Amino acid sequence: MLTEIKLTQLSHGGGCGCKIAPGVLAEMLRTLPQAALFPDLLVGFDTADDAAVYRLNDEQAIVATTDFFMPIVDDPFDFGRIAATNAISDIYAMGGTPILALAIVGMPINVLPVEAIQKIMEGGASVCATAGIPLAGGHSIDSPEPIYGLVALGVVHPQRVKRNSSARAGDVLILGKPLGIGILGSAMKAGKLDEEGYRQLIAVTTQLNTVGTALGKLDAVHALTDVTGFGLLGHLLEICRGAKLAATIQASRLPLLPAAVGFAQQGIGPGAIARNLASFGDTVSFAPQVEEWQRRIMADAQTSGGLLAAVAAENADEVLALFRAQGFDAACVIGELRAGAAGVAVIA
Repeated sequence: MLTEIKLTQLSHGGGCGCKIAPGVLAEMLRTLPQAALFPDLLVGFDTADDAAVYRLNDEQAIVATTDFFMPIVDDPFDFGRIAATNAISDIYAMGGTPILALAIVGMPINVLPVEAIQKIMEGGASVCATAGIPLAGGHSIDSPEPIYGLVALGVVHPQRVKRNSSARAGDVLILGKPLGIGILGSAMKAGKLDEEGYRQLIAVTTQLNTVGTALGKLDAVHALTDVTGFGLLGHLLEICRGAKLAATIQASRLPLLPAAVGFAQQGIGPGAIARNLASFGDTVSFAPQVEEWQRRIMADAQTSGGLLAAVAAENADEVLALFRAQGFDAACVIGELRAGAAGVAVIA
């Protein structure tokens, strides 16, 4: 029976908590050749951005990304929805419009019944339909752990690409979704998450970051990324490094999933939290009054998390109104960027 399947028990990790730690990933990529010989490659892997962007002509560029992971929830349909929403988010994070998706499917076919795999794929297809794009094909393998995700393609005007490296001193930072997704996933795997907590988890992880397309058209939005496996602090550090700026975050302003706070205070969360915190080194500093659970939730591996935008301060209200008009009621200003050595200071 599908209701008896515990997808999260078939894998060693789940969601974007499966990502390789930032420091390890950087070392893995260190010896790869840069793409300087391809002048039409507008965005490659050198700034750890969300997707690659290749200019076709003066009016069009292709945005290309791939994202896949192991289950963060047990329900097959919901797993497919979350994985697809997360993958398409990379297109929105570049200011683009998605046009096409391909499925990535790795399943333990001798363990999972065909009906469960069908539900995973149906979940992904339903999100593509909501995004208004075809799920046009893909590739599948027999895998010891269940894996699902998408290759997503989009389009953007070459002059409207939103990088994670183009923030400016004085910008305010706006976060579109509340934090705590990885913590709720861990609580669910431990059998501690109630119905309301699961509802909060699904509501956030299946909300497409469609606002990114509109943000791409605003000159006041200087940089954009989505918050996923490296946590809020990890992805903010990428913005800081790319722009050679420092950031200040106010912990009291952060939007948090209500159900996640208690679990964070109990120390519940994915192993990625510790890996992320260790990878930050001295590039992140915390004021003494910032509590341990707050530090952990800022390093929590988000799956299908919110967009993080660096915005001209005088346009913050306009951008917030745009977020809220598209259903991101938790969107708020969480800090600012300033001149200084790349790093993040967290205050109470």
